[in-house]
Amino acid sequence: MNTVTLRANMAESESLETITEHERILQEIESTDTACLGPTLRSVYDDQPNAHKRFMEKLDARIRNHDREIEKMCNFHHQGFVDAITELLKVRADAEKLMGQVSDTNRRLQDAGREVTAQTEEVIRCRVQQRNMATTVEKLQLCIPVLEMYSKLKEQLESKRYYSALKTMEQLENIYIPRVSQYRFCQIMAETLPKLREEIKEISMSDLKDFLESIRKHSDKIGETAMRQAQQHRTFNSAVQKQVTLSCAKPLYGLNGRTPLHHNGLSTDTAEEEEIDEEVLTAQDLVDFSPVYRCLHIYTVLGDRETFENYYRKQRKKQARLVLQPQSNMHETVEGYRKYFNQIVGFFVVEDHILHATQGLVTRAFTDELWNMALSKIIAVLRTHSSYCNDPDLVLELKNLIVIFADTLQGYGFPVNRLFDLLFEVRDQYNETLLKKWALVFRDIFEQDNYSPIPVDTEEEYKAVVSRFPFHDAEIEKQQFPKKLPMSQSVPQIYSQVKEFIYASLKFSESLHRSSTEIDDMLRKSTNLLLTRTLSSCLQNLIKKPHIGLTELVQIIINTTHLEHACKYLEDFITNITNVSPETVHTTRLYGLSTFKDARHAAEGEIYTKLNQKIDEFIQLADYEWGMAESDGRASGYLMDLINFLRSTFQVFTHLPGKVAQTACMSACKHLATSLMQMLLDTELKQISMGAIQQFNLDVIQCELFASSEPVPGFQGDTLQLAFIDLRQLLDLFMVWDWSTYLADYGQPTSKYLRVNPSTALALLEKVNRGMKDTSKKNNIFSQFRKNDRDRQKLIETVVKQLRSLVNGMSQHS
Repeated sequence: MNTVTLRANMAESESLETITEHERILQEIESTDTACLGPTLRSVYDDQPNAHKRFMEKLDARIRNHDREIEKMCNFHHQGFVDAITELLKVRADAEKLMGQVSDTNRRLQDAGREVTAQTEEVIRCRVQQRNMATTVEKLQLCIPVLEMYSKLKEQLESKRYYSALKTMEQLENIYIPRVSQYRFCQIMAETLPKLREEIKEISMSDLKDFLESIRKHSDKIGETAMRQAQQHRTFNSAVQKQVTLSCAKPLYGLNGRTPLHHNGLSTDTAEEEEIDEEVLTAQDLVDFSPVYRCLHIYTVLGDRETFENYYRKQRKKQARLVLQPQSNMHETVEGYRKYFNQIVGFFVVEDHILHATQGLVTRAFTDELWNMALSKIIAVLRTHSSYCNDPDLVLELKNLIVIFADTLQGYGFPVNRLFDLLFEVRDQYNETLLKKWALVFRDIFEQDNYSPIPVDTEEEYKAVVSRFPFHDAEIEKQQFPKKLPMSQSVPQIYSQVKEFIYASLKFSESLHRSSTEIDDMLRKSTNLLLTRTLSSCLQNLIKKPHIGLTELVQIIINTTHLEHACKYLEDFITNITNVSPETVHTTRLYGLSTFKDARHAAEGEIYTKLNQKIDEFIQLADYEWGMAESDGRASGYLMDLINFLRSTFQVFTHLPGKVAQTACMSACKHLATSLMQMLLDTELKQISMGAIQQFNLDVIQCELFASSEPVPGFQGDTLQLAFIDLRQLLDLFMVWDWSTYLADYGQPTSKYLRVNPSTALALLEKVNRGMKDTSKKNNIFSQFRKNDRDRQKLIETVVKQLRSLVNGMSQHS
């Protein structure tokens, strides 16, 4: 029961909910647009089954309800509708009458307003034209500035004012064209402007190329002008410095050995400086830089400055390499070097001007890089080409050019220390060329010298020689004219040429920005090279020449002695030039003393050699008859001639130092004694007669007489005679035939024949023995030997045996 009641209540509750939902849906359908009914109707089918039937029933009931309300409303207004229709029917006749009146009025109005309409249309047309004209004027006022600017642009292009043209283009693009961009001509104009920019770029680049070509051609002139100005400035400063120095210091030696002349307090250099044109030309005066400025501005405006900078730097690097390439024959003339330097200076003067006249086109780093590259190439080129030069004047001119070149570029801020370092290498080359030149000078002096004392007949001649060479001798000065100076004419000439060499070496040391001490050191070192290498070599070669005889060698020794004494004057000469005290710690000393000593020793040795050669020549004239029975009773003719030659020769040696003459005399006597001994012991000489021994003894006696006559003073006692002691004892042994004494005293310090060697005595005895046998055979062809001859023969055989035993004993002992 309860269950049924509950279900009934639930059904009733669900029915009420369904009715309420349907009522909501119907209200929504009534109030919603028909286009949006889909979701509402879909909700009907989404509910409980058969709900749509109940909804349709509900819908039909609602429709019937509305129909009833419509019917009620129509019934309520029907009478009023009928009344209204009746009223309309009454008004129809009046409306038709009014319609006729209106049509007639309209016809008359149309007829009357047709003319007004025509005039009105004319007025409208005029008003339109007027408005169009006003619009056109307005638009033209906007376009005219554009056209004027474009016309201005064309004029600027024609007059090659490209930078202004670019500014005009910029104004056209940013200001004028945007105002009238809707017009076709403006569009064409806008399309033309980029092309014009490219044309301007090409034209400006072409101008830049022409400029680069122009400065390449004008670099020589630019460099020449810059170097000339630097030289003038240096000359002026040098003249001022000289004037200051000369006004407060003692006069110095000039480059030509004379003190510079002064007039009115000004040196000749200053006078020349006054003649220099006052006008100072710069690179800008010689070259028009406007193309590069213009091109730089153009590329800057176009926003392509980096491209322009890279192109300019690349082209200048290429030109630098071309400028740095020298001509193959540059080393032949100074003009070749001058042109080379002018081009390089011109190049870097232009770069320096560009560096300071433009902002960033070239930087200091770029110019430094170019200069470092160029400096390495320049140094390599100069090092190579200067090595080909053998003319010291050309090397000196090259040095002056390098100095001016360095000073010029240093004035523009480029570091040039490496160039001055190079000058030290060039200085060595210069010194080498000077040494070669002075070697020829010395050789000519030696060839033209007569190797005889200088004759002076008057006081003027004496002073002339003394002015050229520092010679002082109290004894000679006391002598009356005419008189002779001990040295030959080559001595003052050599001394003068050494001074000229110092002047020439000093020329190179000028303008090197070095201290006086360094210049003094350079001069002394180069002078030492001249003395120790060049002059020493020339003296050695001179001494070795075949045509130089004993008289010449004696004079050479005397000459070198005087030149050796003059070395201290050369040191004083260098000191006067450089004003550097010789007491300075690092002062280099001259090595002339050793040079002349070596030459003198070589000459002395050559004297000994030639004297011996002359003795050999006389010895070769010897013509002994080794089989002669008796001597001629007088010395051989060749030996007397030889002794006379030695006497006259040693008389010439009186001017030599005592030891040299004594050594030469002793050497000659020893050589003569040795040669005579060798003549006796010659292996080709098989036999000697006692008559030949006697004749040989007479010759040796003459030699001993010559030695005892003291041909050269200074020997003590019989020192010179000892040169012939070996010969004397040997000949005495054979002349006296004192074999018993020789054999008995052999080996004793008090032996009478102490200097006779057993082997020497044996060799000569065998030759004498053979000579005796041959003589006996000729005198006793058909008879037996006489008893005396047989006894002598037996004695000789006995002596020979004993001598051989002595010789064998000596060999065993040794």
